[in-house]
Order: sequence, then C-alpha cells, then structure tokens
Amino acid sequence: MRAFVVAKYGAPLQVADVPEPIVGEHDVLVRVEAAGLNPLDERIRAGEFKQVLPYKLPLILGNDVAGTVIGVGTGVRGFKPGDEVYARPGKDRIGTFAERIAVAEGDVALKPASISMEEAGSLPLVALTAWQALVERGRVRPGQKVLIHAGAGGVGSIAIQLASHLGASVATTASGSNAEFVRALGADTVIDYRTQDFEQLLTGYDLVLDSLGGTNLEKSLRVLGPGGKTIGIAGPPDPAFAREAGLNPLVRLAVAGLSSKIRKQAKRLGVTYEFLSMRASGDQLRQITTLVDQGVVRPVVGKVAGFDQIPQALQSLSQGGIRGKAVIGNS
Repeated sequence: MRAFVVAKYGAPLQVADVPEPIVGEHDVLVRVEAAGLNPLDERIRAGEFKQVLPYKLPLILGNDVAGTVIGVGTGVRGFKPGDEVYARPGKDRIGTFAERIAVAEGDVALKPASISMEEAGSLPLVALTAWQALVERGRVRPGQKVLIHAGAGGVGSIAIQLASHLGASVATTASGSNAEFVRALGADTVIDYRTQDFEQLLTGYDLVLDSLGGTNLEKSLRVLGPGGKTIGIAGPPDPAFAREAGLNPLVRLAVAGLSSKIRKQAKRLGVTYEFLSMRASGDQLRQITTLVDQGVVRPVVGKVAGFDQIPQALQSLSQGGIRGKAVIGNS
C-alpha cells in the first residue's frame, strides 16, 4: 500500500510502500477517496508535538478522511462494506495520506449524502473543532456575541456558520477581499485585520475562538465581557489539556508553565482562557451530518490536489490564500 510518511521529524514527506492496516475487532477499513490538508499535519511533520503526542516514526500523516468502507472488524455493527463514510481518526491512529486506513468504529460516521467526497474529506477536523469550541465548551446561546478569528480559513468558515445557526451575533477577522465571503457565511461584523484593530472596535463579547495565538490571543481576552471565555486552538496548552492527555508530572508542569502568563492575564480581567485540542467523535460527526444535509452548514473547499501532490500541497498551506480547506481527492 502506498502512503506518504514522515521518516524523520523535519524531513520532507516521502512516498513509501507500507504494510496494510491492521483491522481490529471494532475497526472500520476505509478506502481513502479524499483527505483534508491541515496545518496540524505540517506541525506534526516538523516535530512540534513530539514531546506530548506518542507518534512513532516512520509516521503516515493525515487527519481527515472520506471514503468507502471495504471491510469491518468482527465486532462492528454500525457499518458495512459499501458505506460512504467520513472521520477524523483518533490522535494515535492518524494516517489518511494513504490508500487505506483502519479507523475505530466510534470515530466514524456516514458522510452527508448531499456533498461530494472531497467536501466530506474537508470537514471532520475543522467541523469537530468548531462544534467542540462553540457547542461543547462555549455553550453558545441565542443573543450572545461571538468573535471568530480567521473567518475565511478552515475552522473559521465552519465556525461562523455554526455560531450563526446557534443564534449568536458573529464577528470575524478576515482580509478585505474576503469580507463578502464571510458575510455570506453568516458573519454580522467583519474586521479587516490588515487595516483595523479588532481590540479597538469590539467589546463585551461572550466567547472568542482564537486560531492565531500570540498577541492576537492576548488582545482577544480584552474584548470579552465579564465572565467571557477565549478558547484557543493554536496554544498555548493549559493544565487541563496535560491531564486529559495523560502526560507525566514533569511534562505537565512544563505545559502549565507555557500558559501561565495568559491564564494570569485572563484572571486579572475576570475572564477565562481554555486550550482546545479537539478529539475524534463519530457521534458529533453524525450531528454535523444532519446540519450539512439540512443546508445549515456547507463545506468550503478552496483547492483540490491529487494524491501525488501531497507534499507540495501541504507546504503551500503556509502561503495562505485558500478559502476554507485544501483537500486531496480523485477529481
């Protein structure tokens, strides 16, 4: 089976022949027909997470998949060969940049019937991130004010639609050229990050979804109203993440130190900061499927590349300029 692998952290991706996936009792074997490209893949390749995530090299990259079931484990009851599915494999079982992948049944859902494989392949990681930030952690309610950074990007383009569906008043940051695009997704207020300072224009927000980190994260705390919350997906990780990840005490201490400054700033302002490391969930994907098939949420695919173009396509993510997601597909 062909796959794109990381042989050494920091080295370019290379195509290799790898063993066929091992299909466990509760696994679904999927023929990969589309795979989303994410900045996370590039960060893993560069070795940014080697201290906190248990990856063994050589490693097949890829965190999103859409495809067709071609086999199931003996304990699988919810899927059968021929089913069209999508998934974000668990963190310890990534590897969608391959011809086939075995995914735990609990992480898989039937793909939305109303969209293509490429569109389905773009969704799992970003849609689950938006869901867990806005529904699970943020508990967004009608009438609340939500700020979503980088609204034209992969997470942002889905989060705007979901927050609007939940009844929030949505502000977003985007380039001026993307203003009408993000308004069409449901943004009520658009801040041109190139010419405007969102901190000077926004106040009293209930929730901020920050995908940029750094000074952007610090400023995000200051646009919150009392009791508001900023959820960061670019870091820094917090103690809760370290506990949930089961890290050893020494690493937990180091992780807590990474976010101590931002957590102290939040406390002084009477708000909170949480780091979100999204998790796989077939149950949540099923709820997202319903929203997609109802026309509430639509995937945004800005670029489709072929399987052989994975290294170049992944590298080009850092250049920006893509609305929504880039996807590896057959079309």
